[in-house]
Amino acid sequence: MTAASATQPAPHALPLEGGPAPSVADKDYRSPQSVDDVTAQNVRVMRELEHAAMLRRTMADRVACFVATFCGTMTFVWIHVVLFGVWIAFNSVPGLQHPDPFPFTFLTLMVSLEAIFLSAFILISQNYEMRLTERRSQLDLQINLLSEQENTKMLSLLEQIARKLGVADNDDPTVKVLEEATRPERLVEQIERAYRADARDEEAGTKLD
Repeated sequence: MTAASATQPAPHALPLEGGPAPSVADKDYRSPQSVDDVTAQNVRVMRELEHAAMLRRTMADRVACFVATFCGTMTFVWIHVVLFGVWIAFNSVPGLQHPDPFPFTFLTLMVSLEAIFLSAFILISQNYEMRLTERRSQLDLQINLLSEQENTKMLSLLEQIARKLGVADNDDPTVKVLEEATRPERLVEQIERAYRADARDEEAGTKLD
């Protein structure tokens, strides 16, 4: 892929949810003067796409991500340590009226309810992250396919130039093979056949054992 094409964003390659988001395609990108400029522009474009993804989150996704993030901090742990410690100590001191005496049935009920809701929030957050990861994977796939197509075309052009200059190596079969366009569906079939063969080998090995 050329440096110019590498710096251009792919606004539709990362579809996101929740309505329209600010586009990064119409911004004025200056011509890169060095490799650092190219990488800086690429990083800026990806940060803008990630920001657009954050803006497109639904309210449920925002709340779930916030709760899941907070639950993964030591602050959350220490709050529970203090609350549980105070509750257990208060209901264990002799001479006081105990609203939740041992075995702390009410505390157990509250912890169980909290675990249910936290599990739901974490699952919602994971679902959002999974959707975002899938879109990132699609972006990577589209860029890789485009790079492969560009490389195939460049190889064909180089062979034509070499032929005109009289230095073409027509006896190299690898060049002819690499000039053919890659068929993604055939690659998928090859991968599936390899996995099926591995599964059969593992099954046969299990039966022998």
